[in-house]
Amino acid sequence: MVTGSNRPLSPHLQIYRLPLAALLSITHRISGVVLSLGLILLIAALFSVAGSGAFYSAIHAFLNTILGQVFLLLWLFALFLHFCHGIRHLIWDTVSAFDRSTLTRHSLWELGLAVLLTLISWIIV
Repeated sequence: MVTGSNRPLSPHLQIYRLPLAALLSITHRISGVVLSLGLILLIAALFSVAGSGAFYSAIHAFLNTILGQVFLLLWLFALFLHFCHGIRHLIWDTVSAFDRSTLTRHSLWELGLAVLLTLISWIIV
């Protein structure tokens, strides 16, 4: 390593701003983990219905708390975000929409549609 050189430092996350498509790619993986964790709660809820009434009451009480409602809302958002991102991957499989402006536009559509589907589902239920 040469000290005192005028060579530029390589960018890092504190300086470099990731594009929206990259952030959504990371979020897609995180939403997959959230969906897996939510699936564990869903299976526990199904077992509680088939099992004892006390276990069902405990899960029902948790889901009616603010924390439970936030968890359900985030899980629903993760479901729709994961779904919309999967559709975008299907579009990419056609080997199109890779220019920067289209990537950004599709990213915004993906986010907007996920929020809209989440709100519609939350209002209906």
